[in-house]
Amino acid sequence: MEELVIALKKALANTFAFYLKTHGFHWNVTGPDFHQYHTMLGNIYEEVYGSIDQFGEEIRALGDYAPASFARFAALTDIEDELKIPPALTMIERLLADNEKVLAVIEAAYNAAEANHAHGLSNFLAERQDAHKKHAWMLSATLKR
Repeated sequence: MEELVIALKKALANTFAFYLKTHGFHWNVTGPDFHQYHTMLGNIYEEVYGSIDQFGEEIRALGDYAPASFARFAALTDIEDELKIPPALTMIERLLADNEKVLAVIEAAYNAAEANHAHGLSNFLAERQDAHKKHAWMLSATLKR
């Protein structure tokens, strides 16, 4: 069960970091396609934000405490902090790469949930995989020229 809790904490941290970066890009994107990017990024960050609470509650349901500080998230996440405002297409490229990191940790958490016969949790994680696959589609389609 410890492996599952650790995997969920990593999934929460990566999800939160992805949300935060996407929201920051939503605020700061510029360029001729501003409205399209601003809207798409808004849709993504809102969807992702809607999942964060359940990650924390699932960790609590397993009897552990959810990480809840920037320092703890930074220690657990695979997503690099964004210190500058990149051009719009660079934002999209970075989010697409970060989305793959989120998918990887969600898959690890899913596998741990299945190994522990936590099928309700597995269902939630499978839904998160589907959501992030859709985000990947939107981001990669935006990069096509």
